[in-house]
Amino acid sequence: MKVTDHIAQAKETLMSFEVLPPLKGKGIEALYTHLNPLMEFKPAFINVTYHRSEHVFKKRVDGTFEKVIVRKRPGTESICAAIMNKYNVDTVPHLICGGFNINDTEDALINLRYLGIDNVLVLRGDAAKNETAFEPELGGHKYASELLKQVVDLNAGIYLDDELKGTHKTEFCIGVAGYPEKHFEAPNLDTDLQYLKAKVDAGADYIITQMFFDNKKYFAFVDACKAAGINVPIIPGLKPIYTKKQLTILPKTFSIELPTDLSNEVLKCKSDEEVEKVGAAWLLQQSKELKEYGVPVLHYYTLGRPVLIADVVKQLV
Repeated sequence: MKVTDHIAQAKETLMSFEVLPPLKGKGIEALYTHLNPLMEFKPAFINVTYHRSEHVFKKRVDGTFEKVIVRKRPGTESICAAIMNKYNVDTVPHLICGGFNINDTEDALINLRYLGIDNVLVLRGDAAKNETAFEPELGGHKYASELLKQVVDLNAGIYLDDELKGTHKTEFCIGVAGYPEKHFEAPNLDTDLQYLKAKVDAGADYIITQMFFDNKKYFAFVDACKAAGINVPIIPGLKPIYTKKQLTILPKTFSIELPTDLSNEVLKCKSDEEVEKVGAAWLLQQSKELKEYGVPVLHYYTLGRPVLIADVVKQLV
């Protein structure tokens, strides 16, 4: 079932969660253990991230170095199918530009349709760790808008091989990312909104936002989107703070601001256990306010803290 269908049929705010594929070498039971505390809340869908391959240099016996391609968290497509099979819940695989060429992308989309997956979240993805700026794969997409067009084309039955006859049209519901505090590479929020509107005009069905900790920024973002003619559902992305280190890591990594009240409370904490309590209380208040506002879905980035998220959601349902 499509994300937009879930939203259209809902009588109240839905819940959704985002998870990482297990590290290579770990079994899928580790992921099930992560998800089990969350499934009692009957999420509308589960997002599964995709992680690009990395180039690492391994030292040979003779002292020289060999360049090796490593993917630390493989299996997004099959993990989505496994989650659907085990929990009977829809899944949303992330689809990124980095690490894919256009043929890889087409094959991945075909595989997803064979697996009965109706949704994708289209993202450019981050630069590789050894790159100062994002570089596309040889023969791949440079921008999320290009990747979006390929999905839209496949939905219209347009494949890379234009000699194919009687092609099957896919029916993917397509999500894209939105940034209430703007994407870090955009010169300003107005320009970022123009890029976002172009993606919606090109066929994006809904938006999931980058994490934020000040609801006023989300409300202002929604208003700005509406003023720009963006009328698709805008799903807020939420994450708890649970360590003091995040006060510096999150703003640097995601180009976001933390409210003064939140950072002051975290700085008073004497341990990360205390920080987790502060973060949970903040997340609960955010969630309550957003639910009262009438957001279509509360989307939680659960990475590493499913029990904390579950404790918060219990107080909402």
